[in-house]
Amino acid sequence: MKGIDPYAFMQSAAGRLDTLTDPAELDLMLDDLEYLYEVMDPELQSLADGLMERVRERIARLSRT
Repeated sequence: MKGIDPYAFMQSAAGRLDTLTDPAELDLMLDDLEYLYEVMDPELQSLADGLMERVRERIARLSRT
């Protein structure tokens, strides 16, 4: 995980989450978060779990409209 600050990445993703309206962009964000989840310290994984769930919910909401 050298060179990646998981806090900064997740903070940036969380800040952009409500502004994204393209499900494809949200899918890319989710892919990045899932990769990050695999390589991050276990104590940070619960933070990522919550954020990934929010991304999935946003994708589902946008897909219904």
